[in-house]
Amino acid sequence: MAGHSKWAQIKHKKKAVDAKRGQLFTKLARAIQVAAREGGGDPDGNPALAHAIQKAKEARMPKENIERAIARGVGAEAGGEAIEKVVYEGYGPGGVAILVEALTDNRNRTGGEIRHLFTRHGGSMGEPGSVAWVFEKKGEIVVDARRYDEDALFAAIDAGAEDFSRDGDLWEIVTDPADFAAVRDALAASGVEVESAEIVMRPTSRTPVAREDAGRLLKLLEALEDHDDVEAVHANFDMDAELLEQVAGV
Repeated sequence: MAGHSKWAQIKHKKKAVDAKRGQLFTKLARAIQVAAREGGGDPDGNPALAHAIQKAKEARMPKENIERAIARGVGAEAGGEAIEKVVYEGYGPGGVAILVEALTDNRNRTGGEIRHLFTRHGGSMGEPGSVAWVFEKKGEIVVDARRYDEDALFAAIDAGAEDFSRDGDLWEIVTDPADFAAVRDALAASGVEVESAEIVMRPTSRTPVAREDAGRLLKLLEALEDHDDVEAVHANFDMDAELLEQVAGV
């Protein structure tokens, strides 16, 4: 797990910068549209929609943008029906398994562009199912271990967290997706501030990354995440936190 929580924290901070450019708002709106279309427009009965709305609020997306995205998803406004979920699978430098979740209105165009990014940065696209078996859906919450000790996380366990562990200066709390919101809210209610909170495809095994592959791997992951149609990127790399910070430039 070395460095994995640190990467979640780095991504969370970079998304805050992306939000200023507006790119993140487009991605969040698409996620809300699809969640509303698939599970209805009421977040109380649609956990996926509730999570998408929470992420939009954290990025300070205007309320009217959120409401418009929900309306498009449920068919009250035009524009939501063309967006579909697509998952791409592949390998990065060093044989790291990568799962890419995208929301697109043109599957062929997005697929070609994702394949190009893999090839350009020393990776390769795989067939459907080639790496999906390495991942399982989980809630993942990251907390600063320099600010909070183990006792501060008892609220998470009481709310249903499956496990927590320390990764350098960070705590990583793992939940079942169904318990994710309750655990996140329980931490907030107890005064614990989280660094990041996401529903992720968590790897069941990890691939160590050599120093010579680290830079190329992170460039590939960042290029995939920066693509306009990509909602989330998951990878099973195992990298020392110090090396991760060096190659990520933080």
